[in-house]
Amino acid sequence: MPETPIGAPAPLTSKQRAHVRGLAHAEKALVHVGKEGVTPAALRALRQTFASREIVKVRVLDAAPEAPRETGAALAEGVDGCHVVQTVGRTVTLFRPHPQQPVIRLPVGG
Repeated sequence: MPETPIGAPAPLTSKQRAHVRGLAHAEKALVHVGKEGVTPAALRALRQTFASREIVKVRVLDAAPEAPRETGAALAEGVDGCHVVQTVGRTVTLFRPHPQQPVIRLPVGG
């Protein structure tokens, strides 16, 4: 099993990803990434959105310079404790538990 770098969040198990996917199903995309790609402004908007919720859907527009998977990975890398849950079409679902008061309880095990 590969080791997680110090300070990096532990990866989600498939069971945990499935749980978060189910919770995210009815959510709308709140952050959009356009022709500029992943910019400091996009990361700032994502961090502000994560201040009030734990699941965020991001819409990657057709004009974006990178593919949705790469964009989602770059966004998750730019926000501490963030995980890519899934990518469907041009929509990326991201999850980050609230640092002090997590609302979503993830199932234990894999």
